[in-house]
Amino acid sequence: MDLGPPKAPLKDALDAWLVAWDPRERLPNDPVELVHRYRSPADIEVAGLLASSLAYGRVDLFKPALAGLLDRMGPSPADFCRTMETRADWLGLEDFTYRFNRGADLGCLFWACGEALRVHGGLGPLFLRCLEESRAAGKRGAPRGGLLRDALAAFSGWLRGRDFGPVVRRLGPPRALGHLLPSPESGGACKRLNLYLRWMVRGPDAIDFGIWELDPSLLVVPLDTHLARMARVLGLTRRRDLSWKTAEEITGALRRLDPTDPTRYDFALCHFGMSGACPPGPRAARRAPSALAPDPRRTPVRAGWGGGEAKLPPRPPGGRAESCRACPLRPACPTGRRITGRR
Repeated sequence: MDLGPPKAPLKDALDAWLVAWDPRERLPNDPVELVHRYRSPADIEVAGLLASSLAYGRVDLFKPALAGLLDRMGPSPADFCRTMETRADWLGLEDFTYRFNRGADLGCLFWACGEALRVHGGLGPLFLRCLEESRAAGKRGAPRGGLLRDALAAFSGWLRGRDFGPVVRRLGPPRALGHLLPSPESGGACKRLNLYLRWMVRGPDAIDFGIWELDPSLLVVPLDTHLARMARVLGLTRRRDLSWKTAEEITGALRRLDPTDPTRYDFALCHFGMSGACPPGPRAARRAPSALAPDPRRTPVRAGWGGGEAKLPPRPPGGRAESCRACPLRPACPTGRRITGRR
């Protein structure tokens, strides 16, 4: 799909919106908040891979599970993984369950992280080696997304390919390690691995860490249902699947707005979609947005991160049209202009 040249109104609207919005308001609704506990690059790498890998399903369900694992790993997740073989206590992983994954899956992930730390000096050096090997494999002329796809496939393949014999003997065989560490070779968007890369490469800022020396222009957006819907609303894509091809197309559109850092819009757009401020249809509109303020319908009760959700506020007069009129992106949003009757 040819999206044409950059659209100045959209870029101006997005840039002004990012300046006015404090992303820390949405951190409680994002797993990266837990990664910000750490200061050591090795701990950030390990905690980040764990957090991104478990970031599927509802945030008020996976975030308590993630917080509990990090608490039991002690002050240094990297040290835990590095010395896992000699530890008597494996965090009670025998009883761990979160949706598709069991303790053996997490044990294999920790074991692979420990081997990456010992052999390569960290997950960052391992990924950069995978990237250089992809370049050396005759793909220098490949598009950015293709090069990154090959490097991610090699990275996740290396982690999945370790000798997990000690883990299997103690915890049994992994059940869904391929779900924790997917490969883009299957055609999927690999949202969680691209999310991990964004955390490690972009920044440093209030969200991302910027601890890997990699050009941010190479990144591909972490595509999920929220970002995909926002991309269609803003005219960045017409595709409706959550494939790697769709992720590349949206990234290409954003790269025309910011060639050096296309994924800098990702966090805000994704959380705008999550918040309910841009409702997917007339039945979803409940209130007008206010510069990405947290949505009380979606924000979990803080006690224990699992106490339920706030009740829905009354639907405002005008429904979806009222939400669109109050949206900070409406002047540059073709969908919003259509709904509100302005061209």
